[in-house]
Amino acid sequence: MNSHKPWHLPRVSNGLHLPKIYFMLKVGVLGAGHLGKIHLKCLAGLPDDYQLVGFYDANTKTVSKVSAELGVKGFDSIDALIEAVDVVDIVTPTLNHFECAVKALKSCKHVFIEKPITETPEQAKQLIKLTEEAGVKAQVGHVERFNPAFLAAQEYIQNPMFIETHRLAEFNPRGTDVPVVLDLMIHDIDIVLSMVKSNIKKISASGVAVLSDTPDIANARIEFDNNCVANLTASRISLKNMRKTRIFQRDAYVTVDFLEKTSEVIRMRDIENEDDPFAMVMDLGNGKKKQIYFEQPEALKTNAIQEELRSFASAINKKEDVSVSLEDGYRALDVAHQILEKINLNLNVIA
Repeated sequence: MNSHKPWHLPRVSNGLHLPKIYFMLKVGVLGAGHLGKIHLKCLAGLPDDYQLVGFYDANTKTVSKVSAELGVKGFDSIDALIEAVDVVDIVTPTLNHFECAVKALKSCKHVFIEKPITETPEQAKQLIKLTEEAGVKAQVGHVERFNPAFLAAQEYIQNPMFIETHRLAEFNPRGTDVPVVLDLMIHDIDIVLSMVKSNIKKISASGVAVLSDTPDIANARIEFDNNCVANLTASRISLKNMRKTRIFQRDAYVTVDFLEKTSEVIRMRDIENEDDPFAMVMDLGNGKKKQIYFEQPEALKTNAIQEELRSFASAINKKEDVSVSLEDGYRALDVAHQILEKINLNLNVIA
């Protein structure tokens, strides 16, 4: 990495501006499908963080097409690409995540890996161990963590006690090789786990395979030790798209629309006198009243995928913790598999 051209970013330390050297990271992408092309475009748009070296895809027709379209070099093999870069961005089908990540980590390369982290929780555990042994950084692409609406609402989310999520999508054959829990619901599983700082006590779930061979619609109820409850619904056979999360906590109600990238906060506080005649006041009886406040946190107009890739480069250069760790990816995948086990159990009982 020392052979790369550094750039300098001033920082303040004890009142003095001291230069800190950052290195532009050579990055390559594994997988040039729909999402892989998006990653290639996002990386090309981060010239201060990454030097996009090229990509690899098993489909030679895809390589030729994408290379010509984006002007990016297509490599002949995974090994050749890994050898040429510092960071490997894995955007292959989930089935190949583990194999690709193992190759990259054994070559001591930093790894960004799309969600779900691997096929099985056991594979995810192995990647965690390999990352520690290699002494490199690895981050999972749970992109909703970087959704501007969620980022804007985060400061208002404190000790949630009931969470309701709906992630509905119109049918698309792409992605139906895995259950809707791993395709869509896993986004919300990760978001819920990031908000609730408590162990899981119980999981209940049900689902139905309607158009494909695996569940297309599913519902899960997650109960935590701190008495928080999360109710998650995911469907890929809906007539409309929806990605909404509602968070209830003491004296506050927060909604996050991940699709429209907006959020709203409704807060309440105790009052004694109604000084403002236009204030919205709720009479609770026994002389108790609460005033209701509506807020719409401003969401920055950012590209979530680009932001997660930028954060990864920052973590590497600053030697800081990544935003979404392999442990986070493992926990989300483990919960997803527990949900699938509950669904399969219920389906077997019905059959």
